[in-house]
Amino acid sequence: MLRFSLFLRSLLFFLLMTILTVVWSLACVLFAPFPYARRYYLTARWNVIVIWMAKVICGIRYQVKGFENFPDGPAVVLSKHQSAWETIFLLPMTPRPLVFVFKKSLTYIPFFGWGIALLRMIPIDRSKGRDAFAQVVVQGRKRLADGQWIIMFPEGTRIPVGQTGKYKNGGSRLAVETNTPVVPIAHNAGECWPKNSFIKKPGLITVSIGKPIYPENMDSSELMAKVENWIESEMRVISPHVYSKQK
Repeated sequence: MLRFSLFLRSLLFFLLMTILTVVWSLACVLFAPFPYARRYYLTARWNVIVIWMAKVICGIRYQVKGFENFPDGPAVVLSKHQSAWETIFLLPMTPRPLVFVFKKSLTYIPFFGWGIALLRMIPIDRSKGRDAFAQVVVQGRKRLADGQWIIMFPEGTRIPVGQTGKYKNGGSRLAVETNTPVVPIAHNAGECWPKNSFIKKPGLITVSIGKPIYPENMDSSELMAKVENWIESEMRVISPHVYSKQK
């Protein structure tokens, strides 16, 4: 019975989010002539509404720890990646506009892709290897100078709860090359919004923001090692019940 209830709530959430996405993506076209700060704010209302619907319909609550750790200046945000929830939540939550580095193919997704294409993100073609990263550095430097923050998920893909993916150095390389502090973020969103699962589970998501890590006198591997150590250590604080099962 509980499983059926979760299914119905998840179905209602999915249907409403789909309708909202279609309507909001069309509205984003109307926002296009506005100044970027206004356009970003209005576009991000989709994210706010989706997070609110997830709370009201699916019972997915959240709390944020360490918000005061966000610096008053440029930053590269490196976050744990467990689900789609954090990609939706972080956009309107951070004090400065976020720039996502993502696969260019996502911009081809009807409605959703059209909306993000109107924002100053950094879509890349991963098949181009070093050329793709060079584009990230060039565009990232411009975005940071404009007062925006770059966000990347160093594990590259969503990792199931309790597991650790391979942390790639792209974000730390960008931080080193632009001399920008890194803000690490840990969270347990995958416990409520599991990867590749239609069912959304009620519960409390904890988003923990670490103190900035400055890249001075470090190469990208050393910087990423510090980021990984903080995130994975914090994950054991956020979700001790998950990691205790691995002992």
